Amino acid sequence: MIYNVLTLYPEMIEAYKDVGIIGRGIKNNKLEINAINIRDYSKDKHRRVDDEIYGGGAGMLMKAEPVYDCVTDIKKQRNVPVIYFSPRGKVFNSALAKEYAKLDEVILLCGHYEGIDQRAIDLCVDEEICIGDYILTGGHIAAMVFMDTVSRYVDGVLGNSESYKNESFENGMLEASQYTRPEEFMGLKVPPVLLSGHHKKIEEYMNEEALKETKKRREDLL
Repeated sequence: MIYNVLTLYPEMIEAYKDVGIIGRGIKNNKLEINAINIRDYSKDKHRRVDDEIYGGGAGMLMKAEPVYDCVTDIKKQRNVPVIYFSPRGKVFNSALAKEYAKLDEVILLCGHYEGIDQRAIDLCVDEEICIGDYILTGGHIAAMVFMDTVSRYVDGVLGNSESYKNESFENGMLEASQYTRPEEFMGLKVPPVLLSGHHKKIEEYMNEEALKETKKRREDLL
């Protein structure tokens, strides 16, 4: 999977490339992340990419021209989907992440300030995605969330392909609570069934606990 991240903060994306599962995925040639600075496409001598909003309003808006030129240059007339992170977008979830993991390459357009001139969105963007009902300081943060989630479903990125199958949201439920050594800590003990070695009983217990946790904390998932 190739991610082309178009942003005003490429240094944050570069730092993200070196850590954890993402870093291993890049090292093993399963992932590629290209951080592109939208400022490089500004025709302003100060590399300015924003201006005041027509009609008034607080804040500044990213200009259409540098965004359009950046997307056009990176796309190079190839059929690569362009995703823009926006509160108006489709809500991002595991199912959507799995669909994007099937692709070979995407372009992630990251807004800043009050967003991007609508004309650039109309001309360049294939899909808008929202990662939650809150406002971030910039789309580069949403891009990292997107890459982190999608990459886990790319073949060969996780050491064990079974790693994600029993995690929260994969089966429409939250994951059951888990434990490790010691067997007792501060008077709290590991549930005996988990120490039994009886795989069928453990599986039944984990499924029951997952259902209980989901009903208690996120009944909307059911």
